[in-house]
Amino acid sequence: MLHIAIIGSGPAGYYTAEAAQKQWGDDVRVDIFDMLPVPYGLIRSGVAPDHQSIKGVTRRYETTALSDNVRFAGNVMVGRDVTVPELQNLYDAVVLATGAPHDRKLHLPGEDLPGVHGSAEFVGWYNGHPQFATLDPDLSGDTAVVIGMGNVALDVARILSKTRAEFVGSDIVGHALDVLDTSKLRRVVVLGRRGPHQIMMTPKELGELSHLTRAAPRVDPQDLPEVGEDALLEPGMRKSVNHLRSFAAIPASHYADTEIEIEFDFFASPRAILGTDKVEGIEVERTTVEAGRAVGTGETYVIPAGLVVCCIGYQTSPIPDVPFDERAGRFANDEGRILPGLYCAGWARRGPSGTIGTNRPDGFGIISKIAEDIGTGAGKQGRAGFDALAQARNLEVVTFRDWKKIEAAEEGRARDGAPREKFVHVDDMIAARG
Repeated sequence: MLHIAIIGSGPAGYYTAEAAQKQWGDDVRVDIFDMLPVPYGLIRSGVAPDHQSIKGVTRRYETTALSDNVRFAGNVMVGRDVTVPELQNLYDAVVLATGAPHDRKLHLPGEDLPGVHGSAEFVGWYNGHPQFATLDPDLSGDTAVVIGMGNVALDVARILSKTRAEFVGSDIVGHALDVLDTSKLRRVVVLGRRGPHQIMMTPKELGELSHLTRAAPRVDPQDLPEVGEDALLEPGMRKSVNHLRSFAAIPASHYADTEIEIEFDFFASPRAILGTDKVEGIEVERTTVEAGRAVGTGETYVIPAGLVVCCIGYQTSPIPDVPFDERAGRFANDEGRILPGLYCAGWARRGPSGTIGTNRPDGFGIISKIAEDIGTGAGKQGRAGFDALAQARNLEVVTFRDWKKIEAAEEGRARDGAPREKFVHVDDMIAARG
């Protein structure tokens, strides 16, 4: 019998478990560990709460999770409750699928001022991640600046601009909804170092900005390249730029009845966060694009702002005893191999790139490598060994069936029109399993 430990219960973790089942059938036992008592990682705490269709992928993971040879072991923090070397001694292979849960830093003056947030914590706040439940962002100012030109920046701008009624059907947590209700924002500036042809935003997410009740997007027509240059773009990017062109064509009179403007500020690179006791603005340098890179022109200006959210990318959390690539923000690995018996998959392997589905071939690929490496060398204690260790250390391990009780409790406490009201404190999650 082969025993595999997977650290992380997000997409990479469950696709890797699914691949192990297909590779070895009933001859494998897979334990999926997570620091939280609830599974699904990025799906639960990263995907926008008003994008419920994307979260439907968890039904596939649930099929894997309820298999006889796969077990969820939640509320277990690797590095605190059990070490990686201990797991290596117990399991034939250990796969790190921890994602990239931490924000990359701007490395600019003032980025530690109150009112400046990374997207991981801000998104975690409105998605109910226990680590960020008490964030309480200040929305009393007139202007928010969102730094970044990807879909996460669009998510943040959209969430800041929606009315309460527009969140019907979403699973945004109640504490965030209540704070958003008090918002005084009238302007959300989406700041990008380069131009429209270099954005990482997809057409669907951009198109959503056209259908907001009280908000409207604004693009300066002068920021757009000549229409003929769009022909060089791949089809998806061309659709995205077409959305930007439609925003630029909105007549000025339309904004007279708009409560919130979502303004795209292209060719703009942040240089410093300004303020004394809290953020008061952001200094920006105008740029030009040369060979695909943003180059400063020396022209600077200030955007007054009471809130800044940095959506510039994520990085993996280091774990003791595991080689880490600080520059890349992920575990040091050779196509998923870290050390003998130790592997990584998903964002922990390649960095934060691709879609949720990109993790499927990644998971299957790493299982193929494990099969190559292990050969006939399987036969460690696996699950039984971990259970003995957990009992000796009085660990309160949460199973997938426990999670199903937590899930039922969340669904039972949902407000009208919402699929669930998430528990945002670990103790409440554990208590809900009965």
